[in-house]
Amino acid sequence: MEAVRNINLASLLDTLVSLLTAFVLGAAIGFERQYRQRTAGLRTNVLVAVGAAAFVDMANRLHGPDGAVRVAAYVVSGIGFLGAGVIMREEGNVRGLNTAATLWGAAAVGAAAGADLILEAGLATLFVLAANTLLRPIVNTINRKPLDVDSAEVTNTVYVIAERTQQRMVMEKLEEELARSSYPARDIDIHPFGQADIEIEATLAANSVDGEELDALVQRISTVPAVHQVFWSPSTSE
Repeated sequence: MEAVRNINLASLLDTLVSLLTAFVLGAAIGFERQYRQRTAGLRTNVLVAVGAAAFVDMANRLHGPDGAVRVAAYVVSGIGFLGAGVIMREEGNVRGLNTAATLWGAAAVGAAAGADLILEAGLATLFVLAANTLLRPIVNTINRKPLDVDSAEVTNTVYVIAERTQQRMVMEKLEEELARSSYPARDIDIHPFGQADIEIEATLAANSVDGEELDALVQRISTVPAVHQVFWSPSTSE
């Protein structure tokens, strides 16, 4: 039988090392994503890494290095479709690009492991993790600085609709949460809203924001009993 003749314990051990390496390194990448509660977390990154490793290892065994190179090229293009599935466009903001890029990195790590480039796979993992952790504070610092461009300015505004009699308390809560998230308000306007409510518009000083952080901020403010509705919205003026 062909299946029996294809059994090669030495090759099987090599495959085990490749898949185990892809599993461990993919888990390292996925753990960081899961900790930050991103769309593609621990299991997704492990599956991407292991899948890429399995395809490349199989091609390497059947057709040698040339086959592995061809399959790796297909992995690079194929993972793009998976990455596109985690990219979302919401109210002018594109979200999920970093998650998609991380999946691409996990596939590269798995492909390297499948090609028996274990040390290279480990090195690639370190750089993917560094990009998602060490560069994060730098990106947040840059994003919180107002962009001095008059031709195209993005304005992010937090809207709160609350009881008029509780205006002072709601304002204090809003300013507290904005300070907690390091998003100071550039301007705050208050307008009547119906017979008994007010609408607070807090225009943020930052032109670029982290949508997930603002979503969490909105969620915290919405727990205040006097608040009826709260949301944030970006707008662009030319």
